[in-house]
Amino acid sequence: MLDLDGNSITQEENKILLNPHVGGVILFARNISSRDQVQELCGAIRNINPKLLIAVDQEGGRVQRLKEGYTILPTMQKLAAFLKSESDKNFSFATDLGWLMASEVIASGLDISFAPVLDLDDSRSSVIGDRSIGDNPEKVIAIASAFIKGMNQAGMQATGKHFPGHGGIFADSHLTFSQDTRSLLELENHDLRPFDALKLKLGGIMTAHISFSSIDKEIATFSKFWLQDVLRNKIEFTGAIFSDDLSMKGSDYVGGIEAKVSKALESGCNMVLVCNDRPAALKAINFLEKEKISQSEKVTKLKASGSIAWADLENDARRIDIIDKLNTIEKLKL
Repeated sequence: MLDLDGNSITQEENKILLNPHVGGVILFARNISSRDQVQELCGAIRNINPKLLIAVDQEGGRVQRLKEGYTILPTMQKLAAFLKSESDKNFSFATDLGWLMASEVIASGLDISFAPVLDLDDSRSSVIGDRSIGDNPEKVIAIASAFIKGMNQAGMQATGKHFPGHGGIFADSHLTFSQDTRSLLELENHDLRPFDALKLKLGGIMTAHISFSSIDKEIATFSKFWLQDVLRNKIEFTGAIFSDDLSMKGSDYVGGIEAKVSKALESGCNMVLVCNDRPAALKAINFLEKEKISQSEKVTKLKASGSIAWADLENDARRIDIIDKLNTIEKLKL
């Protein structure tokens, strides 16, 4: 999975998207100027290669790429604070919000949002923070389950991130090699619980570029222990495993992009992300060609299962009610 330079497809990108070793495209803020433009861009991508998985990070709060013409979503921590004040313990509003997010993304021509964040955090992590539902495993499992239910109602599969948990340390793996020194028992009793409890509800899981150094010196993305022994064999997760972006500094210790792609695939990743570095993405494609590595069927199963017209969505009573409630939440000091 790779990215695009701007809000339309260049001649070079047209050729790249036809390469059989490219399985997906992720959109960032620079690729988005309006709702109509996003629909045109996704339509162009599908015209070039209808097999591609089109993704975005539409979590809410500070990680929301689609904004103009879209509902502004609260952070997951703010959603959790609101739900705490509600008497409804089935968390139906979390289901509604998952449905709304997924519906707007699918109506724009995309397949998935990389959501929800399952990292357990309150205020420790510099990069997770309020992206997390919270630090209590039971609460995170309950709210995330309801949110995923709504995503599924819209026709989108969920991708939990960042396995086995990025919320336990301050360091940002975008910027540096990051280590968490907790024991396996501590992680099993805390960070791993949402991934285990929700394994049957998740179509995908994204890895963390974190080294749990008392367990395995490799970051989880490059670790057979984490992705095969724990995630596949012990937790028995059967969906797609995505690497986090291999351009992030937290993965640099193994060498260049070819070494990173090789390690990620060898550890058990089904799709590798190489973003914001076109030369590296081209080298990754060349490596996949040279090694004759074919696309995983687990990834193709994540395409959106239905289509939604914006004209219908704009007048949908459920969407209107959710937006009204969001406006009320925004006024609350949570």
